[in-house]
Amino acid sequence: MMAAQTEGPLDIGEMVLHHTADAYGIGMEPFWHVTWPSDLLVVHVGSLAINLTPTKHVIFMVITAVLVFLSLKMAGNALTRQRGPGKAPKGFANAMEALVLFVRNDIAIANIGHDGTKFVPLILTLFFFILYANIIGLMPWGSAATGNLAVTGALALMVFVVIEVGGMRKLGFKGYMGTIFPHVPGITGVGGTIMTIAMAPIEILGKLVKPFALAVRLFGNMTAGHFVILSLFGIIFLFGSLPVWNYAIGITTAALVVGIMLLELIVAFLQAYVFALLSAVFIGLMQHEH
Repeated sequence: MMAAQTEGPLDIGEMVLHHTADAYGIGMEPFWHVTWPSDLLVVHVGSLAINLTPTKHVIFMVITAVLVFLSLKMAGNALTRQRGPGKAPKGFANAMEALVLFVRNDIAIANIGHDGTKFVPLILTLFFFILYANIIGLMPWGSAATGNLAVTGALALMVFVVIEVGGMRKLGFKGYMGTIFPHVPGITGVGGTIMTIAMAPIEILGKLVKPFALAVRLFGNMTAGHFVILSLFGIIFLFGSLPVWNYAIGITTAALVVGIMLLELIVAFLQAYVFALLSAVFIGLMQHEH
């Protein structure tokens, strides 16, 4: 950012992409920054080369997973110690228990049905992983892995597999095929057969739209907030050559950024809730397709 000021006009677009895009490096500017080669870990399978070199978002995904595990483990241990005759959970453990019960009862089981218990671990994992990743992205020098379409796409693909495989196990092969080749009530004979075949592409498209919507919604919401915040910061440097306006622009921009950061904190919880909720709804729709 400082280099952009000394070498020429500030490129706000480059600054925004620099802080939001994935990279083979991580750091706490201006204190330190570490980069590594993009081909640090390449696995060759025959003539195919698979690049497994970790990126910035991969590292923050690992940090997110570790934090989720540690916080829930600590909460579980605290609940075990606190429970007893005449005792009630309190503090951090109590808050985590309330959040877990909310996701379990009001998101998973409420939308999937009586068989939703077996899907609770998945819905809980999705909720807390996305929530922690979103919040880490709002911290200084943090990076939101959920602002990467590859990450949200992988999460959505995992949900898609659970939806379809769970549906096939629940409905059986014949019942599952009925979700692709549906019988249209009131139409029989050749007309019914033609309508069933004609509806198949629409049903397949409907199955594919669900994970696409999950991936794009989360990616878009988390990326948009960072773009707005960084663009507002860029205004300060863009008008830095006008001394008369320095204080007015700086104070106004800082107030707007604080407001948007508070809004982004709400969005972080909201997007984790929406992703978990829609995942549970889609799983429940397939489980009760019959």
